[in-house]
Amino acid sequence: MTSREGFGQSRVFACALGAVIALSVSLLASHGAVAEESFSGPTFRKGMWRFVRTLELVSPTNVRQKLLEREMLRCVDPTQAMKATFSSPSIGNCHSSRPEKVNNRYVFSNRCDYMGPVSTVITVLSDEAYTEVNEVHGQAPRTDRVVARRISDCHEERAQLGQPAAAPTEASHDLEQETAEGEPL
Repeated sequence: MTSREGFGQSRVFACALGAVIALSVSLLASHGAVAEESFSGPTFRKGMWRFVRTLELVSPTNVRQKLLEREMLRCVDPTQAMKATFSSPSIGNCHSSRPEKVNNRYVFSNRCDYMGPVSTVITVLSDEAYTEVNEVHGQAPRTDRVVARRISDCHEERAQLGQPAAAPTEASHDLEQETAEGEPL
């Protein structure tokens, strides 16, 4: 083989490799666009949000023991978090179900996440408020409840979404004041 033939083969290989890379990038980009378009969950306004999270253990006799209650203020776009929740992939033997929309609620009979298989109900009160209740059934039943409400626009110094507005603080019991329908303050 002459050096000219080797150069030709290298050039063909480089062109083929470039075509494969371009095809891969376009497929990944189109997959991401399809995922964005297929999102049929709730949308919320970006801004400063107040989250109150309560974690409870549930005994076999349905007695609840509160393990944790925390409040956090964050400058976020909750729609992005919802996109992750709604695209919950199957994990091991756990297969996520598609959410069922009933009025202002999105119900996942089975969703796979870091806690294992859970049933999830997201109640949308407006584009500025929602509640999310995750119930884990099994050996250690527990309920993880998040009450979220947008409280303002983000301040200039906190303009980058996802930056904490304040360190998490232990919430007092008066933060739990809600109506019977589960609406946050």
